[in-house]
Amino acid sequence: MATTGDRSRPGSVRALDALDFALDRNSPVPLYHQFAQQLEAAIEHGLLTPGNLLGNEMDLSARLGLSRPTVRQAIQCLVDKGLLVRRRGIGTQVVHSTVRRSLELSSLYDDLEAAGQGPTTRVLRNERVPATADVAAALGLAEGGEVTVLERLRCTHGRPVAFLRNHLPAVLLEPDTARLEATGLYRLLRSAGITLHSARQTIGARAATAEEALLLDEQQGVALLTMRRTAYDDTGRPVELGTHVYRASRYTFDFQLLARS
Repeated sequence: MATTGDRSRPGSVRALDALDFALDRNSPVPLYHQFAQQLEAAIEHGLLTPGNLLGNEMDLSARLGLSRPTVRQAIQCLVDKGLLVRRRGIGTQVVHSTVRRSLELSSLYDDLEAAGQGPTTRVLRNERVPATADVAAALGLAEGGEVTVLERLRCTHGRPVAFLRNHLPAVLLEPDTARLEATGLYRLLRSAGITLHSARQTIGARAATAEEALLLDEQQGVALLTMRRTAYDDTGRPVELGTHVYRASRYTFDFQLLARS
């Protein structure tokens, strides 16, 4: 790919110069869609990061040998997904990547780290409280029994992705706030000798409360993805109840579906 362009600005088109877009002009897949898919993959894998500038449509057209309408359509696809933004006088800029998470028993921290998303955590709450009836039932405890409640804000590239609330039996472990901000909860459980085996999980959606909107940098009332999970160890003991909310603009679940035989 050509390497011309303004290299004097941080986040300039230099990041795009290093990428090799393989566009098949004989494919039935439209060129704009091929370009959009490959550009999205580069963002997801951290080859293009928040703040990177792609240049204007005229520059991109010349670099790729595509028409301006084709480039414009590809960019609009990713603008609509919230991955790119057009800035007057600057050009097209990467804003963030969407987190895609498969449905398996793993922690968000581990998934983000494996995807090169650079996760960070801010612990908002770490204390012991009496279990409500709902929490007690999920964890197999007596109502009013002591549980540890954790509330954390998980971010990638400095932008919030999820607000996480977890309840654990208090006898399980005493999670250290500093360690929780440096790693994932499931890693702490494993380091305490707890083997996670299975979980029951429900995914839904609802409108963001004022508090959630403020934490997640969203508008109040915007749709958020929700996830409720009860995880069990290899003895069948419930060890964690998670009730989390995720920014729908930045987070998706991937499903693999198999036909019944």
